[in-house]
Amino acid sequence: MAPRISISDQVKLERTAPDFDLTFLHERIPLGELIRSRVFREVKDCNAKVFEHFHGPVQPTETEQTLSGHRFLTKIRTIGGQVPFQLALGAFEAGGFLVLVDNQQVTDLDAELHLTTASEVVFLELVPLVRG
Repeated sequence: MAPRISISDQVKLERTAPDFDLTFLHERIPLGELIRSRVFREVKDCNAKVFEHFHGPVQPTETEQTLSGHRFLTKIRTIGGQVPFQLALGAFEAGGFLVLVDNQQVTDLDAELHLTTASEVVFLELVPLVRG
């Protein structure tokens, strides 16, 4: 049976966007594939509807950070998934967000994840400390 997993975003341990589910063909996938699937799902959702704010762990280009998420600065147009995916990989590698799978942090993009229908994935956005 193809696992359908729950995805959620958190900043400072508070959920910032509605949860959504992803379905995979295989129970074992690398972390990089999980991130790719999540980014491409968001791009698909973004292209399917018009909205003012984008919620996700990576700020898309042509947006500004607001309290409600990332606000688009220009009229929304169709976007591709490859550039946001590369930005997400860069943000992950730079420590911009953590990925927790079933309450365990995964740090290697090549790490093989064993997903079940009970699996829960959290993308935890890290907020830099303010120095004064």
